[in-house]
Amino acid sequence: MNDQPGLRNLRFAIIGAGMSGIASAIKLIESGQTDFTVYEKADRVGGTWRENTYPGVTCDVPSHLYRYAFSPNPNWSHMFSPGDEIERYFESVANDYDVNPYIRFNDEVTSCVFKNAKWHIATRSGLSDEVDVVIAATGVLHHPNYPEIDGLRSFKPPMFHSAQWDHSVDLDDARVGVIGTGSTAVQIVSAIIDQVRSLSLFQRTAQWILPISNPDYSEEEKESFRKNPERMRETYEFFSKMFTEGFADAVVDADSPQMKAIEEACVRNLEDNVHDPELRERLRPDYRAACKRLIVSASFYDSIQKPNAHLVTEGIERIEESGVRTRDGQLHELDVLVLATGFKADAFMRPMKVSGRDGVELSDVWAKRPNAYLSISIPDFPNFFMLNGPNGPVGNFSLIEVAELQIDYVMQLVDTIRSRRCREISATKEAMDTLDAARIEAAKQTVWTTGCHSWYLDDRGVPANWTWTFERFREVMAKPDLGAYEFVG
Repeated sequence: MNDQPGLRNLRFAIIGAGMSGIASAIKLIESGQTDFTVYEKADRVGGTWRENTYPGVTCDVPSHLYRYAFSPNPNWSHMFSPGDEIERYFESVANDYDVNPYIRFNDEVTSCVFKNAKWHIATRSGLSDEVDVVIAATGVLHHPNYPEIDGLRSFKPPMFHSAQWDHSVDLDDARVGVIGTGSTAVQIVSAIIDQVRSLSLFQRTAQWILPISNPDYSEEEKESFRKNPERMRETYEFFSKMFTEGFADAVVDADSPQMKAIEEACVRNLEDNVHDPELRERLRPDYRAACKRLIVSASFYDSIQKPNAHLVTEGIERIEESGVRTRDGQLHELDVLVLATGFKADAFMRPMKVSGRDGVELSDVWAKRPNAYLSISIPDFPNFFMLNGPNGPVGNFSLIEVAELQIDYVMQLVDTIRSRRCREISATKEAMDTLDAARIEAAKQTVWTTGCHSWYLDDRGVPANWTWTFERFREVMAKPDLGAYEFVG
């Protein structure tokens, strides 16, 4: 229990009941820490998989890699799982581990203020809480990014962001426009092309497409997973090795043979599957594969070549009541407009107000750009720990494994407080700055800095990612270097 002899009793707040928040709650319960509340702004768990319900939404990490280590799932339907299936998985894990009683749904945290060695929490409903430790499991891709296009709000027919899909809108025989060409847009196009009368894809930047199919798992395979957990473990290890060596480690070494193999596969996919030479060139990016987040699809090129598909590469001049006006003067009349324009990836906890030691405001500390030591701890914000925070491995591995490694790391930091070694712990500014300087230097070797614009890059053009191998991340997460932390009390 929480009152073990010699150990300090602690109260926790977990912000968010998505993938990271559920895992954090389970880890606390397993360690005997039951004095905590999970604050969730929505009415159920699931995070990004609850929010994103657009047609075709699918994870681009293999199913048996995108699961909690403590709760493997033998029932995945496909090699890459659809979003609603992942949401159901998180719901089932939360139920199985009795997490829901700890969650306060429909109550968004509006402020966290550190005062007298405690975090004072305020929520949208007016609730106040006082805790020793905050775990910010707010996620990365949850604040929709709206494009700055003249007249955007003047469009009269239905218009919505892909993360706020309006399922009441009938797409049958509709003229649909999609702005954006990232992973979301590619999935939407492939999913609805045979349903709509016409589809206009407004492309600002062409994307490289890696042609990986998404086969389903047969009932026999699923039954084999259920009866033989060892087979699931072997499947996980296979995908982990393939994903780590074939992709995660490739993108941090732009000159690696693995990176060359990825590029060759993308070029072959374009050359072999887009038959019209003019269309092929419009779909050909002018930067290296994986410089932007690499898109996985075995169907997009077929979809964009269908008679009712139109790739629009003229820039958008403005949005009008009935459609999109491009710079060549053409009005593309539409019945539905979808904004597949991504997320504000640098928001993290914001716009939540976070005030640290001596009243320092996170909004001021992050005025230029977000930063944290190992993406977990911010100097002068004691006992405040982030999961999948700034500059972590967001672009090249399973975020579930990232979060689980980080939670285990955070629990070791929490132990220094419980054992009465200190009342407050936070990374030193020197440790954060030293690590960041090394990360920026390592970034020069990554494919992310080879000449494209992407949501990975900060205002300096530096990737806001972990710029080393994933094995190095595992090693660093295994045990905190306490010399990098300040202890108070």
